[in-house]
Amino acid sequence: MKDSLKQHFPIYTSSPDLAYFDTGASALKPQVVVDKIREYYSDYGVNIHRGLYEASDRATTEHDTARNIIAQFIHAEPEEIVFTYGTTHGLNMLATSLGQDLKKGDNIVLTAWEHHANLIPWQQIAKKTGAELRFVDIDTDYQIDIKDAKKKIDSNTKIVSFGHVSNTLGSLAPANELIGLAKHVHAITIIDAAQSIVHLKTDVKKLDVDFLVFSGHKLYGPTGIGVLYGKKEKLEQLSPVSFGGDMILDVSYNSAEWHDVPYRFEPGTPNIAGAIGLGAAVAFVQSIGLDEIIAREDKLTNYLINQLSSLLNVQIIGSSDPPKHHGVVSINIAGIHTHDIAEILNRHNVAIRVGSHCAMPLMKKLGLPGGTARFSIGMYTDEKDVDTAMTALKQAIDLFTQIM
Repeated sequence: MKDSLKQHFPIYTSSPDLAYFDTGASALKPQVVVDKIREYYSDYGVNIHRGLYEASDRATTEHDTARNIIAQFIHAEPEEIVFTYGTTHGLNMLATSLGQDLKKGDNIVLTAWEHHANLIPWQQIAKKTGAELRFVDIDTDYQIDIKDAKKKIDSNTKIVSFGHVSNTLGSLAPANELIGLAKHVHAITIIDAAQSIVHLKTDVKKLDVDFLVFSGHKLYGPTGIGVLYGKKEKLEQLSPVSFGGDMILDVSYNSAEWHDVPYRFEPGTPNIAGAIGLGAAVAFVQSIGLDEIIAREDKLTNYLINQLSSLLNVQIIGSSDPPKHHGVVSINIAGIHTHDIAEILNRHNVAIRVGSHCAMPLMKKLGLPGGTARFSIGMYTDEKDVDTAMTALKQAIDLFTQIM
């Protein structure tokens, strides 16, 4: 692997000095993904399935190939891959469908660090069904408190759903332990892998999770496409929540028979270009090598945390141990609003994300009403980017120190 991977990303041609630290919101797109999407729309941009002509055959083949690539990437079977519009869509599908079987006396267990996408759907289902919503706490090192999980997950627990990596803290959930506790009480398990899919190897068979969701745009792919993985037997037990064409085997004026999985969960014309683009993105990641990407990101995270720790009044909101951060490092600077931090960094062409990061309950819990300033990295981030960001941060600190 060459020293710089920026060469693969066309944004650096138009913005060569960009220091991009917002991969946690959306990763940049490599040229191969842009080319693959353009190829679809230029060369054979028609609908899939049942089109008895060459362009439709090619579109169907490319769409099926993308499903196969993604299945192999997470060690699943192709029929266990449902294309969605993103993580939020997948979680809403699961909450709506699984929520039909919940009742008063049941409980749903989440964690204190959940993104709104894995909180609000369950919150609404709990209100509708009378089920109790429980949250596993975090410890003083910003990690999941497994002792608390053992208290919260009990014989009345029906769903255990958690973010694999916190999009604010960068902490990794003890997935195998949480899934083990859930299985002991026969609860359904769900992983929100939106943040972890791009930074860690994901093997759904080793995890033994029932369902797992992620978004394409955080994995160097297009926006508007995502994946819901489900064990085949679990998908077959799941009721569709959206209805229309291409999801049925037979229909009359009074009834309908569903197609096999995964097609029963993909009604209407799908995001064909998005799926094909995501397949290209995954193939690109595999061509670089996930092990090499992880090693590169680990080294850079260590460098970033060390540089941040050397600055005056900078508090890292997360573990002080760099290996416990996975692609995300959040900070707070006493006396400086996060929006002011972002604006000064922007003047140096440094892009970060500030605010609650769609984890508002966690921010309230941590006493951070203004949220945090979040640095999130990708395969293209390098030490020069960190140095540029540190220069900008020092300027922000000096400026506000003079004002105060």
